Amino acid sequence: MSTRSTYGHGHAELPQEVIVAIQRILELNSENQSDPLDVLSNEFNPVDMLNQLFPDEASLSQLETVQARLAQNERDLQGEIDALKEELRRDQDPNRMQKIQEMISDLLGQMSRIREKATESEAVVRDITKDIQALDLAKKNLILSMTTLKRLQMLVNALTQLEDQAKEKKYGDVSQTLAAVKQISASFKPYTSVHRINQVWRRVQQIQGEIRTQLEAEFDAFYLQDPAKPSKPAQIIDACAVADVLGPDVRRHLIDRYVALELKEYRRIFRATDEAGHLDNISRRYAWFRRVLGTHELELGRVFPSEWKVGWALFTKFVAITRDDLVALLSKAGSSLTIKALLEALRQTIEFESSMAKKWLMPLNEILEASSPPSSATVQSMSSAFEPHLGVFVDAQDKALADMLAIHRASSSKAKPRTSLDTTPRDSVSIDADEATPQTVLSSSTELFYFYGQSLEQCAKLSTGQTLFDLCMVHKKWLRRYAEDVLAPRSKRPAAQTRRSMDSRFDVADLQQAALVINTADYCQTTALELEENIKEKIQDDFIERVTLQAERDLFMIAISGSITALLRELEAACEGAFTAMCRTSWEKLNQVTGQSSYVDDLTRAIESFCDIIKPLIEQKKYLRNFFDKACSLVLTKFTNAAVKSRPLREIGGEQLLIDLGVIKSYLTRLPGEALITQGYTRSLTKSTTRLEALLKVIVTPVVTTFSPTYVCHSQSDRIPPEGFILNYTLLIGDASFSNFQKILDLKGTPKAEQNSLLDSFLTVTSTKTDLDSTSFLSALDMDPPLTLGATFGSPGSSRVALPLSTTLGAGSDSIFGSLGSPPLSGPPTGSSTDGSTSRGLEPGQKREVFDIRRFVTFGLRRSDTLPTS
Repeated sequence: MSTRSTYGHGHAELPQEVIVAIQRILELNSENQSDPLDVLSNEFNPVDMLNQLFPDEASLSQLETVQARLAQNERDLQGEIDALKEELRRDQDPNRMQKIQEMISDLLGQMSRIREKATESEAVVRDITKDIQALDLAKKNLILSMTTLKRLQMLVNALTQLEDQAKEKKYGDVSQTLAAVKQISASFKPYTSVHRINQVWRRVQQIQGEIRTQLEAEFDAFYLQDPAKPSKPAQIIDACAVADVLGPDVRRHLIDRYVALELKEYRRIFRATDEAGHLDNISRRYAWFRRVLGTHELELGRVFPSEWKVGWALFTKFVAITRDDLVALLSKAGSSLTIKALLEALRQTIEFESSMAKKWLMPLNEILEASSPPSSATVQSMSSAFEPHLGVFVDAQDKALADMLAIHRASSSKAKPRTSLDTTPRDSVSIDADEATPQTVLSSSTELFYFYGQSLEQCAKLSTGQTLFDLCMVHKKWLRRYAEDVLAPRSKRPAAQTRRSMDSRFDVADLQQAALVINTADYCQTTALELEENIKEKIQDDFIERVTLQAERDLFMIAISGSITALLRELEAACEGAFTAMCRTSWEKLNQVTGQSSYVDDLTRAIESFCDIIKPLIEQKKYLRNFFDKACSLVLTKFTNAAVKSRPLREIGGEQLLIDLGVIKSYLTRLPGEALITQGYTRSLTKSTTRLEALLKVIVTPVVTTFSPTYVCHSQSDRIPPEGFILNYTLLIGDASFSNFQKILDLKGTPKAEQNSLLDSFLTVTSTKTDLDSTSFLSALDMDPPLTLGATFGSPGSSRVALPLSTTLGAGSDSIFGSLGSPPLSGPPTGSSTDGSTSRGLEPGQKREVFDIRRFVTFGLRRSDTLPTS
């Protein structure tokens, strides 16, 4: 049974709650229905039902049977509906509903009568039990009165007994009786308005005061006992129990009285104005206290309960007095205070405080906090009095570091002048490298951090607060000075005499110096991180967030970047001879390609000899990888600049440069070695060379701009019309830039007269290609490149990440082609010699095609009458 009804062109669906109600009334269970027509669902599909009834054409013969069955179902349903309507009519009979309402009214009346009878019953029961409740209350009051009177009698008897025991000084019994009296009297506090009870209450307070006065006199006699009349220790032990019952204020008063008497002699002997109280006699103070504490533990202190912590109180008071004296002495000394006297006094103080903490197996701060008076602040340690004056220690460390690094800063500031005789030829590089074994890091760096470790350990023993933070600031200062005044000057190349253009020699000492700076700076930035963590472990929590050496570590990374830049400058100078030879080659006069050029061998030998030296010198592979990334970018940038400077290239020259570029790419791929090569290096190399190959492929594409019969017969087999050349440009370069196309024509060496015709054709062709970009990698090509590139190769100094490739071709704004993308290549390098010889890398008989000339036959014939003549 479907719940979906059709009205016109719309469908009305029954709500889910209506469907559930219908199923409940009709007692339908959708899970057990075998007939889909009996299921109440909004998802009924008549098409599926028809397909089920008539699965194929043969089943159409059963159409009358199905119709009969559906008609019977309809009659059954109608009968069921009629029966339900009749039942509903009977249920909704007005006479029946009236009868039900009358029955409900009768029921409510019966409930009201029951409620009235229950109320009457409750009143009767309350009247019957009224006398019983009065008797119960009287019994309760009588019991309470008897109990109170009995307690009052016990309290009066206990007070009488307590007075007798106090007079007889039976403190053992007094402590028990007094505890009972305080416990019983506490229950009478609400009844102090009663005259008799108020008298007893005042009597209890009076007796406690008398006992307290008696105890104070008893303890004073014990503290200042007369040898002729010695006090009994057992009696004082019982008196301590009585003091505990009287309350913590009595106990505190007795302890303070004892401590004051014990330290009275200390105040007299070690006055700040006397010689014994001077700072250089501080050890005598601690020796005196150790003697007094020993006497206390062996004699008088044995009568005090262990929970009184009288020894702690004695030590805390001694600390408070001594700290005040130290503050006065240190302030009075002022600038005359020597670092030796200060550190010696502080050392003895720290040793004394540590020995006390070790004696009681408790941290010093907890001992002082537990024994400090409740109404005042916690007593501070004696060593904290030295904190404001430890600046002299920090200043001494600052001066020691200045003296230590003075010679290194002076030697680094004196740059060695470089002359032509200071350089090392390529042939002697390996000999010099084998003879001299360079040091890994500068000894000054290890000395610096060793001194840091010693001073940090010493300061942590003296103070872990402001003084240690001030020392951290001194460490930061000299780390910065070391990076700026020692390492940075070593990575800067001194002013050199002008090299000859073909001079490809380099100074091995400069390479060793740069590698030494890289290793040292890496050691410093790594050790600086360990130093920072060590300081954070020792310093107080209030200063942890302020301790950081990140800025100093960044300076060391800047020094590493500067040294890598210096290596790149040396590499550029070593390759200068080969690129000068490349620039001097007359590429437009070549009539055939002959394999790789001679300058390529010179270039690869210079790079190989250079890299063989620095590989064993630099310890960390990440810096070698960074150098090779930049070196690859440098070589390819120099190659591009040399090709631009040596224009015009012509087709054969461009083809020769394609061959040279392939050899250089193959060499650069193998340059880092298996241990150092990365996917990023390979991707960058491929991306850069792909752009150069695209540029040279456009240059080597032959083009005809004059359509005279003689000219056509001379080169008809390998030249294409201007439109083909332009379309080849759009496929390889991928832009519609007028200026970029002008650069191609300049590099190619196209005459000015022919350039105008090609530029017009370029505008005509590109105007119909709206999918072309307005820029490409050629937009960054400098047609007047600088003489050197060393100034552009640098990386940001950051110790958080590895050194980035700031000048890799296609990855940075300083590269020759910027960061613009290059379109995919359309084929292998193209071009052929004028005499028909095959270029290197192609099989004999293999054709070189850049553009299908047949696609432009019709176009060329159509424009043959309008082509300009030469």
